[in-house]
Amino acid sequence: MAVRPIVRAGDPVLAKVAEPVADPTADDVAILVADMIDSLHAVGGGGLAAPQIGVSKRVIIYFTSPAGLTD
Repeated sequence: MAVRPIVRAGDPVLAKVAEPVADPTADDVAILVADMIDSLHAVGGGGLAAPQIGVSKRVIIYFTSPAGLTD
């Protein structure tokens, strides 16, 4: 979808308590998650919370390696 910039320490959105998500299957949440995945891949991270891209919602994503696999 879209790569969103990662906000830095000191940004007011990071100091707020994020809002709950009423319907995790809603279209706007799906778009947010897609943007989060794109943003995470762009910076090569392992996890991301919605406030880190400026959205005060209780949504997180993270990636792990498959069980049993090593580098």
